[in-house]
Amino acid sequence: MLIPLSIADLASVAHGESIREGLDASVTLAQRAERWGFRRIWYAEHHAVPSIASSATSVVVGHVAAHTERITLGAGGVMLPNHSPLVIAEQFGTLATLFPGRIELGLGRAPGGDPRTIAALRRDESAADRFPQDVVELRAFLSDESAVPGVEAYPGKGTNVPLTILGSSPYGAKVAAALGLPYAFASHFAPDALEQAVAVYRREFRPSAQLATPHVLAAVNVIAADTAEEAAELADAVLIDRVKRSLTRKGRPLTDDEARAALDTTQGRQVRAATRCTASGTPDVVVRRLEEFATLADADELIVAFPLLDRPRWFRSAELLAEQLRPAPAGAR
Repeated sequence: MLIPLSIADLASVAHGESIREGLDASVTLAQRAERWGFRRIWYAEHHAVPSIASSATSVVVGHVAAHTERITLGAGGVMLPNHSPLVIAEQFGTLATLFPGRIELGLGRAPGGDPRTIAALRRDESAADRFPQDVVELRAFLSDESAVPGVEAYPGKGTNVPLTILGSSPYGAKVAAALGLPYAFASHFAPDALEQAVAVYRREFRPSAQLATPHVLAAVNVIAADTAEEAAELADAVLIDRVKRSLTRKGRPLTDDEARAALDTTQGRQVRAATRCTASGTPDVVVRRLEEFATLADADELIVAFPLLDRPRWFRSAELLAEQLRPAPAGAR
């Protein structure tokens, strides 16, 4: 792989695991990813989802940072409308102070939950409309010049934590371009506007103190296995699980057979379309598909997510991809 690879980790809780076991697995993955040569790992803010343990994103980042040595860690992302810019500046400024040179911050404007969760977050419904202004305020808190007279972020001031705008539409692309920030597209679950958004970003980009030229990160699912047959089985299981999570029947989860039948419905086809940015197969096939995807996305960097449900196979998928990043030992044929 010539294009840099990073990892998106939801701090997922696999079937049969406790939340603590899921978080321990995320630490283990980060330690291995550090050795394997992945560039960074991002953790995403989601709320009220029993299979995702990264709701307190800054806490997870700090925990993983304390158990690793070099790898860059960050949020992918913090949903800024859920928080005040000052609080996020203090949280990530603290992380940057404790782990200098290793912390970065991706920012999104989605709520990270359903309507009832949004209400429980006490989220202001109009907060998303202030997203660009909040990013400017946050960036100022992390620099040497506050945008709020008389208010400084301690810790935070002067840390200049690198920011990235996350999105799945041209809106985020325009914000990132106007502010001169990297743009990360969520093509691993919302790929429809990928090419349009990236084109808008590159066309409208304005240099900033952080970034002189456009930088695009695109997310893609990876299901790597030792054989093509195993990869196909794993990809099918992931698809069925996503259909089951997306659809319910009279308040109960679908069975595997019901989920498979639902693939032919409008909703089932929507789930399949949402996950079409997936590289699945043996490692050589995965790498080829990632290179093709990077060209399609006009991406400078890829962020890979491993959506597997089985923990050993989750680790194995990451390991198989990592083997494609490492140069062969001297003298190897």
